[in-house]
Amino acid sequence: MPGLLHEFILHSAEIHPTNPALTHKKSTRDYAALADHIQRAAQGFLRLGLSRGERVAVYLPKQMETVDSLFGASLAGGVFVPINPLLKAEQVGHILRDCNVRILVTATLRATQLAEILAQCHDLNHVIIVDNSSGLPDIPGVDCTGWNALDAQHTLHTPHARIDTDMAAILYTSGSTGRPKGVVLSHRNMVAGAESVAQYLGNTADDRLLAVLPFSFDYGLSQLTTAFRVSASAVLMDYLLPRDIVRAVTKHGITGLAAVPPLWTQIADLPWPTEAQASLRYITNSGGALPRTTLAALQTALPNTKPVLMYGLTEAFRSTYLPPEELARRPESMGRAIPNAEVMVVREDGSPCAPGEPGELVHRGSLVAMGYWNDAERTAERFRPAPGQESGMPLPEIAVWSGDTVKIDEDGYLYFIGRKDDMIKTSGYRISPTEVEETLYASGLIDQAVALGIPHPSLGQAIVAVVTSKDTSNTAEFDSDAILQYCKQHLPAFMVPAHIQVQASLPRNPNGKIDRKQLTHELQGLLQENSR
Repeated sequence: MPGLLHEFILHSAEIHPTNPALTHKKSTRDYAALADHIQRAAQGFLRLGLSRGERVAVYLPKQMETVDSLFGASLAGGVFVPINPLLKAEQVGHILRDCNVRILVTATLRATQLAEILAQCHDLNHVIIVDNSSGLPDIPGVDCTGWNALDAQHTLHTPHARIDTDMAAILYTSGSTGRPKGVVLSHRNMVAGAESVAQYLGNTADDRLLAVLPFSFDYGLSQLTTAFRVSASAVLMDYLLPRDIVRAVTKHGITGLAAVPPLWTQIADLPWPTEAQASLRYITNSGGALPRTTLAALQTALPNTKPVLMYGLTEAFRSTYLPPEELARRPESMGRAIPNAEVMVVREDGSPCAPGEPGELVHRGSLVAMGYWNDAERTAERFRPAPGQESGMPLPEIAVWSGDTVKIDEDGYLYFIGRKDDMIKTSGYRISPTEVEETLYASGLIDQAVALGIPHPSLGQAIVAVVTSKDTSNTAEFDSDAILQYCKQHLPAFMVPAHIQVQASLPRNPNGKIDRKQLTHELQGLLQENSR
């Protein structure tokens, strides 16, 4: 079987050339056509001088050129960096600079909005514009090329040689110290992940998967890699309304649908046509616990569909899944280890916890990422020797220590308890409180700020910003709307606080730091009360 990620497509083009591979709006490509397009994209990158292992960033919504660019970069011997299309200029600029992106694939309007920041990305050599019919933007110091020119036929270049332990992608996820951190994934990581998921979901070439989640999210990217692994079909969709998803399931005969809890909550109570009920073989959830009321509504609406609940982290892609036949017996469980992975629950000294004893989840195996790009300190914190190794091993095996507290039962099923760090998990995203706080301070409108994750009935957690006014004597007249408007201008929608809590002061711990735990405890019922 293929050992490199892009070989999924090339292999499928050989054995199932006429199988539909990719659908976007009214356009569909079979595997032979998709293989041709990624080969052309790879040749274009090589003609622009892409060297072995150099980064190609893609800042686009889900469309054909997005897939061509990601897998074309892999085929050329580069490393692809999918950027969430919801991110604003500041976050995009950080990612481009942090991993020294050489080529950026984007659209005219996005490039124009980024022009000032792109001129400051000194490693960036080329910007490829996919919709260049109206002309190319002028970006100082950067060569702009149209997608059609990239696709022109010239002398063929030999792709750079790669093996399965080489880098394939860098996915950016929020870090606890503020700036997003790049999780480095090898070809082996991504191939093993696709094979494991396809195994426990029972995917075949007859499946049609609806890709509604962003490709910058490992769970979203998995919809492509899993489909391509088994020569199945992926349907690309950037939906406007939850109802659009139900329509797409019906229209395309979707057999597998993946989403995060807030999205499931929105679509669970919608009417599902009989065609959708007949085609949808399974649904999956990750990115947070699915509320039981939402799950019950989905089971009622889709009586023939199997729900598969999963847990994962970008650093190891996917760790556990709950087999559908166990759902009624263990509705609170996050499942057991996925195929080809071992998940352990350990004490601080690395010794195994007894059943029912809380401990840290540690994941070992071929899905464990290569670390954080250009960040040895944070890599050393999270990627550490796996517990329980033989003392005679000359080189320790590295596992990912999740930072999540869980417990395991007698049968090997795990149950989530909580997070060790202050990360906020909302709408399927892990959000750094520091990154939100930096934006609050940059507004110049507040004196002090802390961002917290507070329980929310549909989001899992919602972001609450607790701030103090520069004028402590006039807190009542503080303009919270001005802060929200500033956040909306400088943060993607999923990072904008759901509520601004104005206080005269913030509690401190004995070390003089803001006491996040006390604030979180005080505000536990805030959003439930506000939602009534």
